Amino acid sequence: MGLKLKGYDGNGTFAHGVHPPGRKGLAKDAPIRVMPTPGSVVLSLHQNIGGPCEPVVKPRQKVGWGELIGKGTSFVSTTLHASVPGVVQRSMRTTLANGRHMDTLPIKTDGEMPSDRALWDEIFGGSWPTTGLDAYDPVQISRDISDAGLVGLGGAAFPTHVKISPNDKKPVHTLVVNGCECEPYLTSDYRLMLEAPAPIVTGALLAARSVGAERIVIGIEDNKMPAVEAMRKAADGTGIQVAVVKTKYPQGSEKHLIYAVLKRPVPLGGLPADVGVAISNVATMAAVARAVIHKKPLTHRVISVTGGGIANPSNVLAPIGISFGSLIEFCGGLTPDAARLVAGGPMMGFAFSNPDTPVTKGAGGLTVMSKEEVKAGEESACVRCGKCVDACPMNLVPTKIALASRHQDIALSRRYNIMACFECGSCAYTCPAHIPLVQLIRAGKARLVAADRG
Repeated sequence: MGLKLKGYDGNGTFAHGVHPPGRKGLAKDAPIRVMPTPGSVVLSLHQNIGGPCEPVVKPRQKVGWGELIGKGTSFVSTTLHASVPGVVQRSMRTTLANGRHMDTLPIKTDGEMPSDRALWDEIFGGSWPTTGLDAYDPVQISRDISDAGLVGLGGAAFPTHVKISPNDKKPVHTLVVNGCECEPYLTSDYRLMLEAPAPIVTGALLAARSVGAERIVIGIEDNKMPAVEAMRKAADGTGIQVAVVKTKYPQGSEKHLIYAVLKRPVPLGGLPADVGVAISNVATMAAVARAVIHKKPLTHRVISVTGGGIANPSNVLAPIGISFGSLIEFCGGLTPDAARLVAGGPMMGFAFSNPDTPVTKGAGGLTVMSKEEVKAGEESACVRCGKCVDACPMNLVPTKIALASRHQDIALSRRYNIMACFECGSCAYTCPAHIPLVQLIRAGKARLVAADRG
């Protein structure tokens, strides 16, 4: 079945980018396993891009699974729900995997909830309608998404209701569903497309209705053909189309996937809505279906636990707020040559050292890298080879941005369009001088934002 879309020429790619080793074979054939209910979870009050939420519960209060425990403080914010039944503990300050210090609500588990296959069926099982969805009001769909506390599960953690809501000022004609999962090692989206394609399809149909999109396209890289076939089968008769795009990093970036599928360039500093497109991740679509059809909040997500430093690479359905250390233990522990913990994948993830760090909604993976996998040379001077420029999918000059950041020159950083960088890591991957370009750019962004806030 070929994709027949106006503006799609079949090559499914974009300019620049890189081809890092995929290393997905470690976990791609590992079916999703359900994590046993932990003794406790630690839930950050800031789980998304935008504003944090405020607690609506008090210490020693008993809560049920899925009960509201935090409300958003702004439109670009989300609600928070208990991922286990239990007793709320005193709020504490916790360092997340991205290095940010956030207020958190610990919950000590106390009570019964579904486990193993029953939990899987509760979240992804049952029938998912593909007809009769016109009965759902677009505004109510967006409200249900907001009430469920959904964020983009592909890693960005942008509040989903902000993306998936009616917008008369910027009409949307196409919903693009991102099934690329281009980050090396990670396979949670791939396994979800294989094992639970039905809620993804239902969620996409509901999201399209909410934004008023007439077309739905699911983009999947050509190294995931079993997922392509699974999604085509599940979408048969719905009008949803599956576009097979070339395997290249960062194909899963929203602007680059939109271009690869529709050949519509999103302007620098612009949003997908500027070209009539809404885009969201496949796991997010499954969560949308559950939020709208069953009125259930986001409490669990599928996480890849992989890398050469983990004994049993796996894909795990786990509660939000569980510790990364618990995931490691569930997957057989560390190998003797384990050397680095990365929340996410090696290109855009965050290295951290404390295994007690809690999982947040946007954490789609834990990559445990071996000593061999983290081998890197020492930083040296930039030789102006231009490799970072050739690799940058945003047509920036990363070395100039990083240099401006290193010298704390905010005006120059702004002139070089530092905020247009989405930190994909292509530049750092190609840099022969091993300059920490992404880290420097991240620091420069934080400095610029702080300056703008005064």
